[in-house]
Amino acid sequence: MRSRSATRSSRARSSSASRRSSASIFKCYDRRLRMRSDAIAYGIAGVLFGLIAGWIIGSQQAGGRPLPAAAPQQPTAAGSTQGTTRAAVLDETQVNALKSVADREASNPKPRVELANLYFDAERYDEAVKWYTDALKLNPNDVNVSTDLGVCYYYTNQPDKALEQFDKSLKLDPKHAKTLLNVGIVKAFGKQDLQGATEAWQQVLEIAPDTPEAQAAKRALDSLQSAHPGAGGTQKPGS
Repeated sequence: MRSRSATRSSRARSSSASRRSSASIFKCYDRRLRMRSDAIAYGIAGVLFGLIAGWIIGSQQAGGRPLPAAAPQQPTAAGSTQGTTRAAVLDETQVNALKSVADREASNPKPRVELANLYFDAERYDEAVKWYTDALKLNPNDVNVSTDLGVCYYYTNQPDKALEQFDKSLKLDPKHAKTLLNVGIVKAFGKQDLQGATEAWQQVLEIAPDTPEAQAAKRALDSLQSAHPGAGGTQKPGS
């Protein structure tokens, strides 16, 4: 079973209030660069942890065989108690305007990131991949965009490519909490690697203990340990 949430990251923040709003986190109207990772991280911190137990039960009933990758579902927004969130309606006028800017400003990654954000919000992940990739060519050191690209790979049923992209993000910033949180999500739900997920989430607790990402990781570990005591709830990464 796939998580609805593998965490994304990009850009300058919207206000913390809008970040916490289940309605506003997926709006396209914010012209500032936003962190797509938040939606996945906070979504998994909410409703989706109940799926961990169900996935474990299902895999045990199947004799421990890895489950086939399911089509990813839209992540729950920060603070939302709903199980689903409607995709944003793509604003074609804004898309065309940003494409014009991108054509005029061939060396500017910002309109490309904004386009990727719009396509991501509309759940058009293949097109988001294109624009995140173009933005990274212009600014290869943007860890947030790199992680957002990895999340798009996860949402297009490419967990291996997602993890490869997260590795690139961690080379840029080994302590990037949202990336590590996403690594755990993809390993748990995309690769059925509970031990790897446990290690990634423990790293989040170690490097960013007082953050929302740590809260999400703690919930994941607690749920995993409750449903499957042998999943390694206390083992440290690398031990």
